[in-house]
Amino acid sequence: MFTSVLMIEKALTSADVEFVTTLHGEEPVFFHVLIQPRGDQADRLLRAIDDIALGELDEAAREGETPEGDAAKSAGQQALEVSVKALRAAGAEAEGRLVEDHPLDALKTLVAEIDADEVIVLTDPHYVEEFFHRDWASRARHKVGVPVLKLFSHSKA
Repeated sequence: MFTSVLMIEKALTSADVEFVTTLHGEEPVFFHVLIQPRGDQADRLLRAIDDIALGELDEAAREGETPEGDAAKSAGQQALEVSVKALRAAGAEAEGRLVEDHPLDALKTLVAEIDADEVIVLTDPHYVEEFFHRDWASRARHKVGVPVLKLFSHSKA
């Protein structure tokens, strides 16, 4: 069985589930899902700049409404449960963890703990972080010792 760590920042959409569960053809995959609620992963300014770069001015104006800290944990836990359930419904084995602190440290620990074959980072585009190679995938490539695949979410959750 292929073992994949899937880092996400929001609930998987049906298109995302189909995409990641078909990456390895007929080979069975066990997904270990890590999610850090959006409010904890980047500061508001970077998120607002990304929204503007995507032409989503209304989203940029609402960045201050994004839950952070404890308020984000509840939404994160729900997104994790929905995602794991969707992966299982698609025929994959899956389990998940909510990351409260340093996501790349949690990723490195999990990869070593389960002897993962790969890491898949599935997020919305983060242009500022990507430009400076500060996004999860770029930083993970130097930290985990397994292939890191960066994918963009297919649609809004």
